[in-house]
Amino acid sequence: MTETTVIGRIATELGVRDGQVASAVQLLDGGATVPFIARYRKEATGTLDDAQLRTLEERLRYLRELEERRAAILASITEQGKLTDELAERINDADTKARLEDLYLPYKPKRRTKAQIARENGLEPLADLLLTAPDNDPATAASDYLSDTVPDVQAALDGARAILVERFAEDADLIGALRERMWSQGVLRAQVREGKEDEGRKYSDYFDFAEPFGKLKSHRVLAMFRAEKEEILDLTLDPNGDADGQSYEQPIAERFGVRDRGRPADHWLLDTVTWAWRTRVLVHLGIDLRMRLWQAAEAEAVDVFAANLRDLLLAAPAGQRATMGLDPGFRTGVKVAVIDQTGKVTATHTIYPHVPQHKWDESLAILAHLAREQHVELIAIGNGTASRETDKLAMDLIAANPGLNLTKIVVSEAGASVYSASAYASSELPELDVSLRGAVSIARRLQDPLAELVKIDPKSIGVGQYQHDVTGSKLERSLDAVVEDCVNAVGVDVNTASRPLLARVSGITDGLAAAIVAHRDAAGAFAARQQLMTVPRLGPKAFEQCAGS
Repeated sequence: MTETTVIGRIATELGVRDGQVASAVQLLDGGATVPFIARYRKEATGTLDDAQLRTLEERLRYLRELEERRAAILASITEQGKLTDELAERINDADTKARLEDLYLPYKPKRRTKAQIARENGLEPLADLLLTAPDNDPATAASDYLSDTVPDVQAALDGARAILVERFAEDADLIGALRERMWSQGVLRAQVREGKEDEGRKYSDYFDFAEPFGKLKSHRVLAMFRAEKEEILDLTLDPNGDADGQSYEQPIAERFGVRDRGRPADHWLLDTVTWAWRTRVLVHLGIDLRMRLWQAAEAEAVDVFAANLRDLLLAAPAGQRATMGLDPGFRTGVKVAVIDQTGKVTATHTIYPHVPQHKWDESLAILAHLAREQHVELIAIGNGTASRETDKLAMDLIAANPGLNLTKIVVSEAGASVYSASAYASSELPELDVSLRGAVSIARRLQDPLAELVKIDPKSIGVGQYQHDVTGSKLERSLDAVVEDCVNAVGVDVNTASRPLLARVSGITDGLAAAIVAHRDAAGAFAARQQLMTVPRLGPKAFEQCAGS
């Protein structure tokens, strides 16, 4: 598949012109980011939006990986001296990684198998004879192939069967068809392991569970695979569901012309088909379909995580208003941090309104004093442990002090503890205890969710179930793309943006972000975009990306 073919295929999938895709690919290869292309190179791509460009980027990565694998497979088979024109054509026509691997399977270097040993012992002609001429009696035919390494008829027939089983199991077209049949009619079954009922109570929905592959929801697949890993459940891939058990052996038999016509070798050949299905093909397809189930569930889960993160990042900011952040807790108390209109910390405290101290009235008095002294307008309450109890405290505070005109809002505190202990938080708030930094983060994320949340690793924001089960690189790539899209959609003020926020702008690396902040601190605010060119290592290409020129 040439680069032109890759571009044409992506264009067809997206329903756009080849020229649009070619222009986007050229820009991506030149170092342009998706947000930059979507906003400032619309004339080149024919107004492809950021969603289309993200899909294009992913498909381009997949198809280029496919081409790399195709080249490696062709080189391997050529080195073995087994590449024919027909095989090369089939490999070049393969349009998925699964199809490529099916074609490569017979030529893939493997440990010495029973079939290889049988071939070395001269038994392949016997296998061919029985398959193509079933009128021959297996035992009689096998007697002509005895040797020092093949001592008896049974050994000869076992070797011939091993050769045919491998041949049946490595037929790419057959395996592809059986894989799709199993996907369409197979069922995933789960059963709790004996004695694991109490330990695995949270997986009780799957203690006796069965559902067709095509109907399984992603969260169920991820839950069952995790339970299997924790040795709570046993999972079985039932290829038939309620279908006839012969539905897989029959296509194998038909593919190789095996049928029962009462000939001497027919029964032996049918037994060989059954053995091939049960010992090789079913095992191979089981591995493939487990991976397919996992990948489908993983892709859906990553999409959910990305959508949830986008909602968090693009939540409406409260704006530049003095805010009190409350990080709820029982035994360790409620951590309080007040920030001014610019996000600067102006006061901190720890109160103990809940069990076991029960200092409710004292806590209300402290909060009222802080609110009055710091001219607080908003109260941001973290949604973690003791959130509801702390929300009631805020309600009592507002009711008892109507003149303060306070408004309370519960916000997500996901990732606040990660931020509190991070190196960036230590440099940003060095004078504050780790426990109080979380309250600052909660207050700031009400003022400006995007500016605060970009300081946290997207994976630590906790935006979906089972996020620690999915492939780390895939999740990280997706979530990083969401953050990048959100930051560049909203834009940043180069004179106030933090280093983590600047680092998410197109064309700006973490090192460049640090250089911009250092230059800003030393020389003062930037009066014009062109002044960014005076920042060390910020060249024309980076300027073009970040300034949208």
